[in-house]
Amino acid sequence: MAEGVQGIEAFIAGMPKAELHVHHVGSASPRVVAELAARHAGRTEVPADPEALAKYFTFTDFAHFIEVYLSVVDLIRDAEDVRSLTYGVAEDMARQNIRYAELTVTPYSSTRRGIPDVAFMEAIEDARLAAERELGVVLRWCFDIPGEAGLASAEETARLALDLAPAGLVSFGLGGPEIGVPRPQFKPYFDRARAAGLHSVPHAGESTGPETVWDAIRVLGAERIGHGTQSVKDPALVDHLGEHRIPLEVCPTSNLATRVVERIEDHPIRQMVDAGLLVTVNSDDPPMFGTDLNTEYAVAAKLLGLDETGIAALARNAVEASFLDLAGKRRLTGEIDAYLAGWGATA
Repeated sequence: MAEGVQGIEAFIAGMPKAELHVHHVGSASPRVVAELAARHAGRTEVPADPEALAKYFTFTDFAHFIEVYLSVVDLIRDAEDVRSLTYGVAEDMARQNIRYAELTVTPYSSTRRGIPDVAFMEAIEDARLAAERELGVVLRWCFDIPGEAGLASAEETARLALDLAPAGLVSFGLGGPEIGVPRPQFKPYFDRARAAGLHSVPHAGESTGPETVWDAIRVLGAERIGHGTQSVKDPALVDHLGEHRIPLEVCPTSNLATRVVERIEDHPIRQMVDAGLLVTVNSDDPPMFGTDLNTEYAVAAKLLGLDETGIAALARNAVEASFLDLAGKRRLTGEIDAYLAGWGATA
């Protein structure tokens, strides 16, 4: 094992990784957000000054986070903005040695603001192909319903996903606030998406209790759970998640920033792992929470008491839980194994 925190952080930085729970607009770097805010000065409350932006991204609770998030979404005004943002996200991923990511995209938030749907799809697809060609980062899309916008947004998200069907689309999700937004009302849209071959990956059990996770599984056919932070409060749910090998997309710093947990030491990731659940580590909305995937692995390593071998096992979990094809999974798992072996030989 490498010595101390610096050795662990260096190991994480160089390790090939996959990320499964990271939001498109929420991944826009402070530089990109500041540039967009300056471009739309006078028409947005988002500050263009990086220091003021850091203060702006300090949240009082989950509802406040949603409010701030939507104000950043409002900065995306045309297809050029969409393309620039998407490629910029891939550049940040490449710097972290993220080889594969399933990016949660909320197309409704852009199309309802006037960006033509076809132009939006062309922009994300152009950025996706360029990212793979130029950066070696493979991107796939999860189109998610912004739950706070109601059934109209669900209908439009389903239309965009199923009628336009961009080549990178692999899954269908549900985000936004959970309180006051029951999961079962979205069943018809998930049924249509699943019938078309898309995977079901709704958020659940983040700011509400285990009941939303049950609804996600039983009603929406969830194959992975976004967050699932409160799952450990229901032993029967924990047993079900473990028996059916339903992965959890865990985002520790996000849960702290939105006050889902009061202290990082209170995060239930240890209980999840001890119960034998398939846990993956993710960054959610990294610049907004002052984090990135490398940092989240370091946080998880500290909470779980992991050495390099344990960290590599977490990285393999993300590959296993991904919607990569079998050949892609074998290739990325092989990269992780080779990296660990090489690190052990030189440590």
